[in-house]
Amino acid sequence: MYFNMATRERRAAILEDEKVVELLIERSVENRIVGNVYKGRVVNVLPGMQAAFVDIGRDKNAFLYRDDLLSFQKLPLSDEVKKKKNISELVKKGEELLVQVTKEGFGTKGPRLSGVVSFPGKYIVYMPNGNYIGVSRKIRSEAERTRLQLLGEELTINEEGLIIRTVCEGASREEIEEDIRILRGFWEETWKEKREAKPPALIHQDTGLIERIFRDFSLDHVEEIFIDNFSDYKRIVDLLGPQRKEKLNFYQGKENIFSEYGIDKELDKALRRQVWLKNGAYLMIDQTEALTVIDVNTGKFIGKNDLQDTIKRTNIEASREIARQLRLRDISGIIIIDFIDMKAEQDRIDVLNYFKNALEKDRTKTNVLGLTGLGLVEMTRKKIRQNLQDSLSKVCPTCKGKGSVLSNEAQAFHVERLLWEYRGMDHEALVLELPPHVSEVLRGKKDEHLKRLEEALHFKIFIFENRDMIEQQYGIPFMGSQLEAQKKLERLMKEH
Repeated sequence: MYFNMATRERRAAILEDEKVVELLIERSVENRIVGNVYKGRVVNVLPGMQAAFVDIGRDKNAFLYRDDLLSFQKLPLSDEVKKKKNISELVKKGEELLVQVTKEGFGTKGPRLSGVVSFPGKYIVYMPNGNYIGVSRKIRSEAERTRLQLLGEELTINEEGLIIRTVCEGASREEIEEDIRILRGFWEETWKEKREAKPPALIHQDTGLIERIFRDFSLDHVEEIFIDNFSDYKRIVDLLGPQRKEKLNFYQGKENIFSEYGIDKELDKALRRQVWLKNGAYLMIDQTEALTVIDVNTGKFIGKNDLQDTIKRTNIEASREIARQLRLRDISGIIIIDFIDMKAEQDRIDVLNYFKNALEKDRTKTNVLGLTGLGLVEMTRKKIRQNLQDSLSKVCPTCKGKGSVLSNEAQAFHVERLLWEYRGMDHEALVLELPPHVSEVLRGKKDEHLKRLEEALHFKIFIFENRDMIEQQYGIPFMGSQLEAQKKLERLMKEH
């Protein structure tokens, strides 16, 4: 783990096998709200959408689906009967609800809520009113799952619920009991202080970057930690305890810690559309609002044996890198992967299984649906926060996110059509301001096209080639007599 905490933008990078697999960013201006608990008030119930809008004191009302309501979760009915229930039977306009933010608001959408409040610990996720015990699917042993299920039922009181985490496998009763005791005490103290608050009210603010990482990662699996801020270094010493203190390193170099250890280079690559693999093949990653498409190409990799073996090896190498890129870029939603087409059914099964195994390290929930008729892999990845691309970049003001601009010829023809609209005007001349590469097309060879245009339009055109202009930019800064236009052009040339 590398922590860059010396500036206002606090960053943490998680490395596995010397490669960056996750980047977490915390900015003071962002006011992150995922994990926050609020007392909200229902402002609208939409039966057609099976959702309610809840005022939690933010700019936009948050939304809460029927299935995420605590009252829905607690219904003593079969799933089949529960699904027939309408949200209007479970919640009313004006009602107060205790809710937790599960997703940030994106674009025009408000934050998403859950009525089941939960707090992650080292071994368990504690739900004060969850009323059920769940065991991580990654714990495969049926005997261990049964032991943990029974232990959870013994250790909970009233309507408490637990989700027993993967790291809990093999943990003792005392370790799990201590985790529950700490989280129970924390919630009881928090609720005691804020119980009487009038909605909308913040009940609990989620912890900072360091606490969240140490809460979510098993410290037993962390080999080394590097940090560049001394006050945060001391905080981590307290969190680690004396038995793990030797893992922590305080970085005092002059160069930024991310630059020193090559992490910034990795992050720069993470924003590129093309990702090269070690064997010379490459991925093309296109993120859109609706879904993300990843295309696998053999590139420079030609292999040593037969074609099908080359294709399979390329797809396996791509599987490993795609799993890493999904975590690093925090890509979520619908994802379509176009592996290179494999003729053998067993090869397709092998690659798909390899990909699923590579995804097991991902802390965010993923679901691989399998291969479509066209041989594409369909999958989803849960959306919790802004992805890396949206967090570190903005839509290009020139191309407006399209990734391309009009060709030089198309820009020149567009300006020419604009000039035709001035045909028959009262002025003798105008000054046209253009980027040089567009001016070249408009002028034509030896200014032949410009001369023909002036004859057809019956006015003189003075072109000022502005090298500072961006793509698709142009202007007409002056219209008047030919002499005045000539002087205006000379002034512009002197100013630049």
